[in-house]
Amino acid sequence: MDSPAHFELQIRFTRIDRQKDSVLLTDFDYQVNPNNYFYPASTVKFPIAVLALEKLNTSDTLSLDTHFYIEGDTLETTFANEITKIFAVSDNDANNRLVEFLGQDAINEGLRSKNIGPVRIAHRLSVPNSDDVTTKPLIIYLNDSTTTTLDITTNRPLTRLSLNGITKGLGYYEGDSLMNEPFDFSLKNYYPIEAQHGVIKRIIFPEIYPENQRFKLAAQQREFLLHAMQQVPRDAGYNLEDYYDSYGKFFMYGDSKSPIPAHIKIYNKVGYAYGTLTDCAYIKDEKNNVEFLLTATILVNQDGVFNDNAYEYDEIGIPFLTALGNELFKIEQKRN
Repeated sequence: MDSPAHFELQIRFTRIDRQKDSVLLTDFDYQVNPNNYFYPASTVKFPIAVLALEKLNTSDTLSLDTHFYIEGDTLETTFANEITKIFAVSDNDANNRLVEFLGQDAINEGLRSKNIGPVRIAHRLSVPNSDDVTTKPLIIYLNDSTTTTLDITTNRPLTRLSLNGITKGLGYYEGDSLMNEPFDFSLKNYYPIEAQHGVIKRIIFPEIYPENQRFKLAAQQREFLLHAMQQVPRDAGYNLEDYYDSYGKFFMYGDSKSPIPAHIKIYNKVGYAYGTLTDCAYIKDEKNNVEFLLTATILVNQDGVFNDNAYEYDEIGIPFLTALGNELFKIEQKRN
């Protein structure tokens, strides 16, 4: 906390007050500035999953349980399976399949139409040609023997972002070669704290927004989404040794592999890459009647070199986010 610029720290905390049927949300910010760029990593999977649900809701023929595969892919799956994997273990391939389903332009416009921004989802994650503007066809099973192909979309070409900190560090690796110049993030995804917080608020508290700023989800879809967001990997069938409870939950429990108590529900999406750790969460203690919203990001790259896999995730980043969640929890617990 004594070197916030070095760690590019941004925090938004929302206090929740309930009175009868009304909810009052009060935001508190620390260094939140949408003009100060950080790499959002896997946090972009949250709005992509929500918008995929919304698109399913507009279809007479598609549902969460519809079977499909991407042309050229070897996996036949369902939309429910892919969204579950996104939240349980932050599966990159699952996210990319939903990007093919939606297209970048529809993702960005879907968020902007609900007054969520600024935002720019530009690319898939961890695949070659991740920023290809043309989506791949989805082969949809209408029944056991009949398939149809969804149309591909061609999206607008990328433009470079112009933001504070859009180039970072002293150098980066390209293959085995060290390039002695800052790393350029200008063609990467852009999903700042304000936008992330706007998405989770609309999912947890849709009633506080006008109809045209809410996600158009059926009650069953929202229930499925909330369940996927809060379940731990073992609840989704993953082995506990590799995918411990806090695998995708940094606040309060991130630095421990012990089980998270059953009365603590954390509805969230984390992201970490290029030395940047981010978590966007709604935290609820059902036993002690404590609840709050928290989104925070921190950069831990002491040597200033990107793509060298030398980041202080375990030494600084995750312990800090864990402590931040715990301190705010204590404050809210005392207030109650």
